[in-house]
Amino acid sequence: MDTLKKDFASKLLNVKAIKLQPNDPFTWASGWKSPFYCDNRKTLSYPGLRNFVKLELVHAVLEHFPEAEAVAGVATGAIAQGALVADELNLPFVYVRSKAKDHGMGNLIEGELEKGSKVVVVEDLISTGGSSLKAVAALREAGYEVVGMVASYTYGFPVAAEAFAEAGVRLETLTDYDHVVAEAVATGYIAESDVEVLAEWRKNPSEWRK
Repeated sequence: MDTLKKDFASKLLNVKAIKLQPNDPFTWASGWKSPFYCDNRKTLSYPGLRNFVKLELVHAVLEHFPEAEAVAGVATGAIAQGALVADELNLPFVYVRSKAKDHGMGNLIEGELEKGSKVVVVEDLISTGGSSLKAVAALREAGYEVVGMVASYTYGFPVAAEAFAEAGVRLETLTDYDHVVAEAVATGYIAESDVEVLAEWRKNPSEWRK
């Protein structure tokens, strides 16, 4: 297993960022029901862990997208992480709203970059990929070149992989569903019976318990 992915999975479990509620499922923005939720925004509350995430995202940008000239965070979960990454890299920063403001300037993208800037997008979590790629589309529409995306966590759904491939966006993440579940089982964070529930959900998440 990837050392970084395993290490970060362990850190997420340590701050109880992983929630398992098979009898009271979460509802995602996509409308999917899920017994499993990764609230990795909790990492912002722990200085040591916040710094770990910042530096690992920075390393991912430097390794995979060294041509980036600016950073864009996806609202709201990745605004803070994106700003931290941009600060560490000393690059301009903007963030992308889920929809344009209905007052004031009516902005969809907050901040200002030079037209044609090469932008790396920072996201906190990837599920279906819909909201993340909507932000990419907004940046491209505004005249920027999206060179790729880095994210803290992905559920690794095929539908997301297909959507990113179709949009021509390379995605790099710090950890993922498989590593988190493996670490959760190894440490007793979840029981074997929980794994069965997750496996059932994983087979067809869009239709689970509808």
